[in-house]
Amino acid sequence: YGTDTGAINCFYIEDWQYVNEYRHTVGVRKIFPDPNGTRLVFIDDKSDGFVFCAVNDTVFEIPNFSPTIKGVLWENWPMDKGVFIAYDDDKVYTYVFHKDTIQGSKVILAGGTKLPYSHKPLLLYNGELTCQTQSGKTNSITLSTHMFLESPQGGTTSDLGRSLTQALMLKRFTEAWELCRVLQEPSAWTELGRACLHHMEVELAIRVYRMTKNVGMVMSLEEVKGIEDQNLLAGHLAMFTSDFNQAQDLYLSSSCPIAALEMRRDLQHWDSALQLAKRLAPSQIPFISKEYAVHLEFVGDYVNALAHYEKGITGDNKHQDHDEACLAGVARMSIRMGDIRRGANQAIKHPNRQLKKDCGAILESMKQYSEAAQLYEKGQYYDKAASVYIRCKNWAKVGELLPHVTSPKIHLQYAKAKEADGRYKEAAMAYENAKDWDNVIRIQLDNLNNPEEAVRVVRETQSIDGAKMVARFFLRLNDYGSAIQFLVMSKCNDEAFQLAQQHSQMEVYADIIGSDATMEDYQSIALYFEGEKKHLQAGKFFQLCGQHSRALKHFLRCPNTDDNLAIEMAIETVGQAKDEALTNQLIDYLMGESDGMPKDAKYLFRLYMALKQYREAARTAIIIAREEQSAGNYRNAHDVLFSMYTELQTQKIKIPSEMATNLMILHSYILVKIHVKRGDHLKGARMLIRVSNNISKFPSHIVPILTSAVIECHRAGLKNSSFSFAALLMRPEYRNKIDGKYKKKIEAMVRRPDTSELEEETSPCPYCGFQLPECELLCPGCKNNMPYCIATGRHMVKEDWTVCPHCDFPALHSEFLVLLETESACPMCSESLNASHLKKITDCANYLQPDQVEQ
Repeated sequence: YGTDTGAINCFYIEDWQYVNEYRHTVGVRKIFPDPNGTRLVFIDDKSDGFVFCAVNDTVFEIPNFSPTIKGVLWENWPMDKGVFIAYDDDKVYTYVFHKDTIQGSKVILAGGTKLPYSHKPLLLYNGELTCQTQSGKTNSITLSTHMFLESPQGGTTSDLGRSLTQALMLKRFTEAWELCRVLQEPSAWTELGRACLHHMEVELAIRVYRMTKNVGMVMSLEEVKGIEDQNLLAGHLAMFTSDFNQAQDLYLSSSCPIAALEMRRDLQHWDSALQLAKRLAPSQIPFISKEYAVHLEFVGDYVNALAHYEKGITGDNKHQDHDEACLAGVARMSIRMGDIRRGANQAIKHPNRQLKKDCGAILESMKQYSEAAQLYEKGQYYDKAASVYIRCKNWAKVGELLPHVTSPKIHLQYAKAKEADGRYKEAAMAYENAKDWDNVIRIQLDNLNNPEEAVRVVRETQSIDGAKMVARFFLRLNDYGSAIQFLVMSKCNDEAFQLAQQHSQMEVYADIIGSDATMEDYQSIALYFEGEKKHLQAGKFFQLCGQHSRALKHFLRCPNTDDNLAIEMAIETVGQAKDEALTNQLIDYLMGESDGMPKDAKYLFRLYMALKQYREAARTAIIIAREEQSAGNYRNAHDVLFSMYTELQTQKIKIPSEMATNLMILHSYILVKIHVKRGDHLKGARMLIRVSNNISKFPSHIVPILTSAVIECHRAGLKNSSFSFAALLMRPEYRNKIDGKYKKKIEAMVRRPDTSELEEETSPCPYCGFQLPECELLCPGCKNNMPYCIATGRHMVKEDWTVCPHCDFPALHSEFLVLLETESACPMCSESLNASHLKKITDCANYLQPDQVEQ
């Protein structure tokens, strides 16, 4: 009950005693307790309304409370504990008491509902007001603040928005969630989220912000959701809603007041942070001062920045980095404030190079060049230092710093200054450092009279303007060759050509122009040589500019002294032209049809090769080899046939059998020398038998070869073979040519013949397996010509197969290894080789294709 003296007493009937007493300032006229009796609304003599909580003796004024209020009804629905209405004759006002919000407990006016005439409210239950009418009956009306309960899912977007606002006022979060799901608008979810934060419903707020995909807010709420201190939690939530002053007050009244300081620092509210630090954490003042000073420096308030940097110095070794940053700030601000000496001294003493650069830049902007340069130099920013010294014309200092300077611009400025002083050597060096090659060349030529150096620079740098200068220099000296060379280098081909023409230096010009010229250049040169009757040069340059018929005409007119080179060039020209008429013209010339003098067959061979007419080339190669053989040049003949053989293989053309046979016989002859030198007389004798059986191929050495065959066969125990060759030597045409050392021995062999013969071992044919003598190359079983071993001359055996890695000719693996113990090259292609290069081949099917050689 309440009294007119302002007392409100709570009396507990069961224990028959007072539980609580509260004194109000003026008399209490009416009181209306809620169903539980823990809260009540009272109206005082001034007609003001208040909510009183008996649990903790707190009183909250009801806002917008009409003086005409007749009575108050509390909500009886158990879920809506804080809702009550106040009514007069024609209106009902709905109020909500919010106990837990960020701003603390408070009462809000949720809305008003018009009361029908002479209705007296009796009961409020879940927004439905039961009234007594004039006739004594009851009538129910729904309060306008609870309309959303009637049709929560229907209505327009604006209606749903109003319903959401009503639901949030009444803390009806379940209904609000459903309304948001119907609306599906980010703004609705955001409103619900803010309401959850306001009422400190953290778990629900997390769910809402998850729906809006606001990751940052969810993570922040997850961190604070377990906090039990209501003020600290409310402080965090106020900060999340950007109500920083409220957050600060809540933090300061919580168990963790330092959070207020951390918030102000994070927000960069430095004045507030410093005020809080004085009360809460004096040790943090230097660090906050330094951060504040950085901010002030950034916005240009240098006076206060200097003061705060000075305050920031701790003098504690533990915070050395922090103190260094503060001292750097003091140095910068001192310079900004005009105290240059103090600032510069601080910067020089300071260990940080960057500070020296920053202070130097400030001084440079203030036009204090000598101090700026000094700081740059101390900080080892030599390029900057040198450029500032140049601005204050301190050339001596620039010269000292030059070895450290990398900027070409500075070297260039220094070079110009030195040139103006007439110190050309230093100027040339500086221009070289600046990579200004044209000026280096100019000074070397005009001032230092050092053309060698100028020429070196032009050659290294390929400078076009420099080359022109050098060319002009040589022209003054009448050194036309050099002048032409440098004119070409400077891309002045026309001038160079005219100079060459005037002074008969066209050969020099032609040599220099090389492969860099245009077709027009080549044609000009060719026409010049044509006029001079220099056929070789004319032909060469007509060939370069693609005029093949004129080129060939000149090559064929060349005198015989230039014959070889001219024919080579003619062959190359015809090869490029691929023109039948030109080809026939050259063939006629080579055959001697034009002048009655046939040319060497090797040129015909080269022509066919240039024209890629490999079959004709092969025929010619056989003729050349035959000529070489007749002249006794067996190695040359062997190499001609070998190179042709490999070329045909590369072009996948069948090898003529005559070529294959001749190569085999010549190779057998070469193997004789190798085996005899190694002391392997049996292998030597077997090869000599093969050579002697084809003795007509070696017309200039018949007697020496047969003599060797007699001796080697005798040594190897092949007495019968030795006898048959000895008998051959006794023919009258050979008898007188036998070497005196051996003549008597051979005659004795013939007189007393010994026909015993060491039988030749057999091995299987690689095609059909037929057993036949090792040195036999035609198989009687399958009639195939078998591949032969390039190390021994015997036929190949499948199980002992290898190839030379260079020429791909086959050899018996075991025999080749033995040969390479004393030899270091392949006997077929003469490429250097050692045993480690040989690989044994298990599948030799690729090498056993009989169609490679014409049968």
